[in-house]
Amino acid sequence: MPMAHAELAASFRSKVLSVVRRIPTGRVATYGDVAAAAGSPRAARAVGNIMRECRSLGVPCHRVIAAGGRLGGFGGNTQLKRELLRAEGILVSGSRVKEFTARRWPAAPKQSLPSPKRRRREGGGNVRP
Repeated sequence: MPMAHAELAASFRSKVLSVVRRIPTGRVATYGDVAAAAGSPRAARAVGNIMRECRSLGVPCHRVIAAGGRLGGFGGNTQLKRELLRAEGILVSGSRVKEFTARRWPAAPKQSLPSPKRRRREGGGNVRP
C-alpha cells in the first residue's frame, strides 16, 4: 500500500534534517544539494520550506544556502545567517559566500565525459578512432 502524502512529507522532512545535521562546521550545502542527498534532487524548494520552518537547535539550518553561493533566506533574518556563518569561519561578502566551491559540502563531483570508446558504443556521435 502506498504511503499517504503526509507520511511521504514527514519521511522527506526527516531525511532532510538528517542530511543537514551532517553538514560540518565551516561548510555549506545548497538547497539542491540537500534535496539530492535526501533522495529527491528536484525538491530544492521543499528543502527551503523545511529550513524556514525548522526551529530545532540541533539542526544547523544556517549552513544551507541558495545556488551559486547566495545566502538565501533564514526566516527573514539574513543578517543572523551571515553572522552565524562568519562565526564558523565562512567569509560572506554582501549576500554571497566567498570561496563557495571550496566551502561546499559535499564537494560537487566533477563531471567526467565517457571515454571515446564508450561514446561510440553508446552511439554518442562522431568520434575518431
